[in-house]
Amino acid sequence: MNAPTAVVILPKPTPSGGITASPGASSHPITTNRITTRQAVLTMLATGTSSQVGAALGANAFPAIGPVGVVAVRQLVAALVLMPVARPPLHRFSWRQWWPTLLLGLVFAVMNLSLYVAVDRIGLGLAVTLEVLGPLAVALAGSHTRLDALCAIGAGVGVVVLVLPGPTSDYLGVGFGLLAAAGWAAYILLNRLVGARLPGLQAPAAAAFVSVLIYLPVIIVIAGQGRFTAAALGYAACAGVLCSVVPYAVDVRLLRRVPAPFFGLFMSVNPVLAALAGIVILNQVLSLREWAGIAIVIAANTLATSRQIGSTAARLGG
Repeated sequence: MNAPTAVVILPKPTPSGGITASPGASSHPITTNRITTRQAVLTMLATGTSSQVGAALGANAFPAIGPVGVVAVRQLVAALVLMPVARPPLHRFSWRQWWPTLLLGLVFAVMNLSLYVAVDRIGLGLAVTLEVLGPLAVALAGSHTRLDALCAIGAGVGVVVLVLPGPTSDYLGVGFGLLAAAGWAAYILLNRLVGARLPGLQAPAAAAFVSVLIYLPVIIVIAGQGRFTAAALGYAACAGVLCSVVPYAVDVRLLRRVPAPFFGLFMSVNPVLAALAGIVILNQVLSLREWAGIAIVIAANTLATSRQIGSTAARLGG
């Protein structure tokens, strides 16, 4: 996949401390071309909390409909909410608009299922910590400095500490967590691209529609088996709103205004939010070793992304 060059461009700070839209970020009118750093951080913290609480609630439906059933309902809810709001004119999409939308819909399907399977096997905190390696990969892409290489190595060490490979390790769960990480990296880059080609919420709405078509057979089979209990539907619907509708709607707008590395930096807080949601909602208490692994991964991600943001800002600001 060829990532757009705008993904790694850090806009110059405005005199008020805000961030202007990246060059070429969108050819469509948007409400404002600037967003303050504080607004960006608070927005990303809010969407991160929404995602992790939603994931924890969705996990309560695993015994009835499994991870694949939760993801199917989640995508259905996202499509039912976003399609009437955005009303994307699908019949008028050009191929230039369709291909990233189709890919984004596929990423929604694969990324969410991979994460939920990982959550089911290794727990929410560990799964999301592995997933955050995706934004780290975006930040390090194309870099050849020693410090960035050390950050990558540090993240690898953090993963080893986190999962502690051994005879009882769930390697399949770890593998699904890493697949979710690849999906998150693709999500960031594709959201950036499709957000520049489609206005408003048309991109996430159309992508959610594509994703729900992929999961339609799953919904039919589970419904035919009578596994959709009221509780399972309620938990899965909450996951749909908190994990899909809120982040999809906010991220596509946010990524028009802030660079992907900046976005990736503040996604580093997600493992902590996920661990806390796992403790409070799922009673998944982590050991000191697991907390140490999470801390190492977060530190590597923070160092890599903050360094790239600072160096790019210095080049652009002269």
